[in-house]
Amino acid sequence: MKQIETHRCFGGELSVWEHESSALSCAMRFSVFLPPQAENGDVPFVTFLSGLTCNHENFTTKGGAYQSAAAAGLAIIAPDTSPRGEAVANDDAYDLGQGAGFYIDATKAPWAEHYQMESYIVRELQALVCKEFPLNAEAQGISGHSMGGHGALTLGLKYPEIYKSISAFSPIVAPSQVPWGEKAFKAYIGEDREAWKKHDASVLIAAQSRGGQPEILIDQGKGDQFLDEQLKPHIFAKACEQAGQALNIRMHDGYDHSYYFIQSFMPSHIYHHAQILDAHQ
Repeated sequence: MKQIETHRCFGGELSVWEHESSALSCAMRFSVFLPPQAENGDVPFVTFLSGLTCNHENFTTKGGAYQSAAAAGLAIIAPDTSPRGEAVANDDAYDLGQGAGFYIDATKAPWAEHYQMESYIVRELQALVCKEFPLNAEAQGISGHSMGGHGALTLGLKYPEIYKSISAFSPIVAPSQVPWGEKAFKAYIGEDREAWKKHDASVLIAAQSRGGQPEILIDQGKGDQFLDEQLKPHIFAKACEQAGQALNIRMHDGYDHSYYFIQSFMPSHIYHHAQILDAHQ
């Protein structure tokens, strides 16, 4: 790994790193916030997945998470949203290609060569950060926004042995039923809608009996311009109810899809993860 930058932050350290990814066959960057408590041993951590058009910098500079994370003793990893580089397939549209990896493993050309984001996040990145930083691999959670909220829900549900806590801001909860997801899934994994279900949080939760699992936290702005067409949180809420999964979905008047919204409710997400992950320390 190569360190790109480092900053003292709320008594802890914020750093940005670059490494060559074997899963994605390109160089990738991610940020790491270590709270002051990391000086004394391994700490719990959360991986935050960003949304369409973003990279690691969006959350790192706009998320407003680090004061609360420092107080809670929680580290935060913020990876990129897709592979990058001149050799990596791309599209002119904002919702496909670089900046729009959707946290799945692509199987269709030209995307399959690089777009293995599920493997990158779940296996390569989390193994790397646990090796290189004072992080407790047994106490990690996952969160995200929009496309990243989709990633947080689906990866959290598919890999409960890794991710002990889950939260999301304005997530795409039913990608197989909305334009963003349909476009990405057709391109990355083809026309077979049965294959799409493996990457749809509302389908995944409906197929599971989740009684006794930790509560999932979702915040959603009622003023979000994508709420009715792309996000549809009621679908996930119904699926959780049927599966017996505890869900706290909070709808907020006037809030939109931006990082101003994320900043406003980030402290409660930090508290949510810290409460659950403390039990695994």
